[in-house]
Amino acid sequence: MGNRHGRSGIDSYNSKFRENGPSNGSFNYGDLPTAQPPPPPHSQSSTLTSMASLPYAVVDCSLRALAGRAEGFGRFSVGGLDGPLYHVTTLADDGPGSLRDGCRRKGPLWIVFEVSGTIELSSYLSVSSYKTIDGRGQRIKLTGKGLRLKECEHIIICNLEFEGGRGHDVDGIQIKPKSRHIWIDRCSLQDYDDGLIDITRESTDITVSRCHFSRHDKTMLIGADPSHTGDRCIRVTIHHCFFDGTRQRHPRVRFGKVHLYNNYTRGWGIYAVCASVESQIYSQCNIYEAGQKKKAFEYYTEKVSCLSLSLSSINISVISMLAWQVLWF
Repeated sequence: MGNRHGRSGIDSYNSKFRENGPSNGSFNYGDLPTAQPPPPPHSQSSTLTSMASLPYAVVDCSLRALAGRAEGFGRFSVGGLDGPLYHVTTLADDGPGSLRDGCRRKGPLWIVFEVSGTIELSSYLSVSSYKTIDGRGQRIKLTGKGLRLKECEHIIICNLEFEGGRGHDVDGIQIKPKSRHIWIDRCSLQDYDDGLIDITRESTDITVSRCHFSRHDKTMLIGADPSHTGDRCIRVTIHHCFFDGTRQRHPRVRFGKVHLYNNYTRGWGIYAVCASVESQIYSQCNIYEAGQKKKAFEYYTEKVSCLSLSLSSINISVISMLAWQVLWF
């Protein structure tokens, strides 16, 4: 089943990528992946026709049809498409049938849940390459600590809640170093001691979509610090996300290329989006609804470590900010 469904879309994306390739130079809007028309469904049944307005309605009924459906820079992530199903049967932090046990296993796995509830993490939960953590059909909340994606690739995280992470440098989802091909979709994140999502240390080709961020200060960091020039490789897409009264970093960007579109940010405490050293941001069709703080875009001047280079390559475009209708699934 895993090899039969969802593969045609991935092959077509890979073919296009091989032909065109990414740009290694300055920010070219041609680098931005655009939404592709969906392939026809395997069945033209009346059921699929009636579901045409629903999210992912164009895919077949296979569980794994989710793979290859990301938009943006993380669109090549296949997660655990080619692996067996792993069933989480316990809310325990570790042991047989636990989420941690599935995430540490080598090789592709498509992880699903047979239980709903809260998993109290005593330490970061490290996710190995080629994993899908698929929370659809259940309600799973992670608390205490968060997920760590370290030197891994092809990860899909879908329909999870993150709340109440405690401790120094504890993020909801921490992506570093050198991780790539990651898709975070339809997750809810709030109330962590550090960030909700951090993408740093040469991690790239990542999409964050349809997520809800709330009750937090430093929401999303992209690019570690001015000394880490390796983060110039970072490419991130953020779309259809709801930043709901979070204080700052929607996102905060150093180096790297970031495409923001169809997001809704309201009631921030300092700024909505912040750009600094060599960051390149394309903000397209977003809504920024200010509360008491009116500054939507902040520019911080920083210098690359050991160089006399000041902020010189910020590229921000805002298109049709007021002419967009919010689409929230």
